[in-house]
Order: sequence, then structure tokens, then C-alpha cells
Amino acid sequence: MITANGLEEIRALAGRDLGTSAWRTVTQDLIDTFAEVSGDHQWIHTDPVRAAAGPFGKTIAHGYLTLSWGIPMFAELLHVTGVGMALNYGLNKVRFPAPVPVGSRVRLQASVQEVTPVPGDGVQMVRAFTFELEGSPKPACAAESVTRYYL
Repeated sequence: MITANGLEEIRALAGRDLGTSAWRTVTQDLIDTFAEVSGDHQWIHTDPVRAAAGPFGKTIAHGYLTLSWGIPMFAELLHVTGVGMALNYGLNKVRFPAPVPVGSRVRLQASVQEVTPVPGDGVQMVRAFTFELEGSPKPACAAESVTRYYL
């Protein structure tokens, strides 16, 4: 866990690898709960019997479920203090190169690509997120996440 206190220490993170989070296991209960919240009930996610005969041999996690783990997993890597507010500003790029089968494990590898000033006494941090899928040569998800920090 890295701690950055204030905008100057956030700026100093540009170009830094932040490491990897702990592994998280994808369960059918988690997939089903995400389906309820998101309204995405596609059978490849929620029907284990049908999915067993489908292209992946079992149910798979929603791509956006994997992506949503970026928030708690990133919190394992970086703690920011000395700011008044952090704002999720969005994503520049998102790809889902590999399916995430039920029972598999995912973790986040993150690095800070750049930190630039923004109006209103703030900085914008662009982070490279790679959601590693245990045992897979391809990641489950690759994304550029953008957060703004203000005094």
C-alpha cells in the first residue's frame, strides 16, 4: 500500500507501478447479484445448465462486474490523504480480452500513467488497470481509469 499526501505527492506518482491487489474469486452468487443490480440476465452469466453447453463451458462474469472491482482493488494499492475530494472522472479505454469463468480468480495490476493539473486546484490521474486472470495468458480486462483529486 502506497500513501500519497496532497497534490504534490500525487504528482510524484506519475510513471509509477503500484503493484497488484489481492486475488478475488468469482462466485455464481456474485454474478447473480450483479445481474440483479445491472439488469443483465444473459444466460452466459446466470444459467449454469445452459452455459455448461455454451462456448465457455460454464457461466462467466459480466465484463462490467470485473471492471467494477477496480475501485476496491485500487484502494488496496493507493491511499490518498490531504485532499478535499476524489472524483471518478471516467474511462478512456476498456477492453475485455478474456472471459472470466465462475470459480476463477482475478486481481488488479495498476500503474499511474500521468498526472496533470486541472482547473479548480486539482490534478487528474490517468491509471492503467490490468485485471489479471489467474492461469490465463490474456487479462480479463484492460482499462485506463481517470480520477481527479481536488484540495
